Amino acid sequence: MNRELDVVAWVHVSGGRMLAVRSRGRDLLYLPGGKREPGEDDWSAVSREVREELAVELDAASFRALGVVRAEAHDQPAFSHVRMACFTSGHVGEFTPANEIGELVFVGRDDRDLLAPAFRAALDLAASHGLVP
Repeated sequence: MNRELDVVAWVHVSGGRMLAVRSRGRDLLYLPGGKREPGEDDWSAVSREVREELAVELDAASFRALGVVRAEAHDQPAFSHVRMACFTSGHVGEFTPANEIGELVFVGRDDRDLLAPAFRAALDLAASHGLVP
């Protein structure tokens, strides 16, 4: 099996720490985001996923691509790897865990053991852009 799961994710940093979410029943933390629906572009997919997971609206004017990471898939038995396109954007509203999200926390580089492999790669990407120390 060598299938790749293609997802989008929102990178939000505050105080040098990245926003992380934990879906109910999952052991590791993930970035807010998920799979595109048929016909969705990156903006539509990321903004929809963040709205569904955190009940905030992203700001289209500040939406920027941060980069793409690839890592071993975690808790995805049908896939061997994840390709995650990461984006930054401002937001409006207060974070409220919604739908499948049971927890939200801010994490730093010292929290790597709590993160899914693709999140670890995204944390390194964010650090390479000076977003996290």
